[in-house]
Amino acid sequence: MKRFIVLLLSLVVAVVFSDGALAAKKPSYEGYKKCGGCHRSQKESWLKTKHAKAFRSLKPGKAVKAKKLAKLDPEKDYTEDKDCVGCHVTGFKKSRGYSPKMPKTQAKYYNKVGCETCHGPGSVYRKAHSKAGKKFKADKMASPRKPLLKMGEILADYEEACNKCHMNYEGSPWKGAKEPYTPFTPDLDKKKYTFNYEEAIKDDKAMHEHFKLRGVYKGEPIFKLREEFQKTAKEPAPPDEEEEGGK
Repeated sequence: MKRFIVLLLSLVVAVVFSDGALAAKKPSYEGYKKCGGCHRSQKESWLKTKHAKAFRSLKPGKAVKAKKLAKLDPEKDYTEDKDCVGCHVTGFKKSRGYSPKMPKTQAKYYNKVGCETCHGPGSVYRKAHSKAGKKFKADKMASPRKPLLKMGEILADYEEACNKCHMNYEGSPWKGAKEPYTPFTPDLDKKKYTFNYEEAIKDDKAMHEHFKLRGVYKGEPIFKLREEFQKTAKEPAPPDEEEEGGK
């Protein structure tokens, strides 16, 4: 009996240590390929959006009208311009995020405004999702959502992630605005460059379609539009791999 108790305590300590180790690691970026393995439907929907094509506009001969309006040279290559790249890729100047020096085979999973731009760097919480998904599949027991915050996941405050690019212009009402500012401001084109988060987050052409969630996680924090999106959400395609996750 004593031996059994010691063994049980050892297992409890191991589980606690394992979860704590996940939270203690510094999260880094992994690229949309890792996210898309489990979230296939979201990936396929997002690949059709403006965010997925954002890097192309930095290339010579692309977005000519917009560049001329902002007094930028439409024939110049801005794909390595440090003042421009950050808002057109995932994780620029962040841990294992996009770098112009990346091999092309790797860069293609980062040279877009991808999943982790909105949801946070996924190296730590992705593993937690896999673990929670397997648990839910085995016993239908949901895991608490809150610990994911310590693992680097953005769960509700997506507006700040959007503001970092869309509201980062000189004279912006957003308090976080700082140089280098975007030249694409409401003064340039009020209709096109005035950012309204409440409208933008519902735009499938900019974001991605929403799909049914299985209930792998429970509790706060909850994205305030989640219930609204779930009312019309479609059934997702099955994941590409065994590491299933979901929120």
